Amino acid sequence: MREIVLDTETTGFDPTSGDRIVEIGAVELFNHMPTGQIYHQYINPERAMPPDAFAIHGLGDEFLADKPVFKHIAADFVEFVGTAKLVIHNASFDMKFLNAELDWVGRAKLPMDQAIDTLEIARKKYPGAQNSLDALCRRFAVDNSAREKHGALLDSELLAEVYLELIGGRQPDLVLAGNHQRDSSRPTGDETWKPAQRPNALPPRLSQQEAERHKDFIATLGESPLWSKFGQN
Repeated sequence: MREIVLDTETTGFDPTSGDRIVEIGAVELFNHMPTGQIYHQYINPERAMPPDAFAIHGLGDEFLADKPVFKHIAADFVEFVGTAKLVIHNASFDMKFLNAELDWVGRAKLPMDQAIDTLEIARKKYPGAQNSLDALCRRFAVDNSAREKHGALLDSELLAEVYLELIGGRQPDLVLAGNHQRDSSRPTGDETWKPAQRPNALPPRLSQQEAERHKDFIATLGESPLWSKFGQN
């Protein structure tokens, strides 16, 4: 199962009033494990950066001036995302901006049911608690010391760790193989696996004295005890 943990930075809160995306960061997971594949892009919003937004992410007009506009990166972004589930903290916010940007360049919008909202998961799991990304990092001992300002790629990397904790731990599907080689005797499809016969028999756990005492006990059970038929090798 492929998932994309995603975050955006913007010029404000509402695309209908002219706010735009200025950064997209995304991390790929496969079967809840990071693959090392990322998507990261700064975007020229074609408008001035409001001071309040600059204070949050530190992306100013001069820095963004030579970055591509959204229509020039839209194809690559859509190709990277594909049909994977999008893991987003407060998904309605980012999806609102992404779909506005896609709509403005004549591309199909992303279905809302493609998104997994980690804020919603956290609120259900910890009702009444603080569930910001920083608060969840503290809860799960995820190191966010590098997060001096908001950044889409850094935040998506932190969110990937938080998400795996929210759904049951960093390896919820017990994908424990890691870098170990797969046992070639295990099935790769629907075949039924059977254990191989031991090359050497296990040594007996009974001492010689215990074996003799057991033999003497069996002798007291009569001429044809069941043990003699089924308990001897």
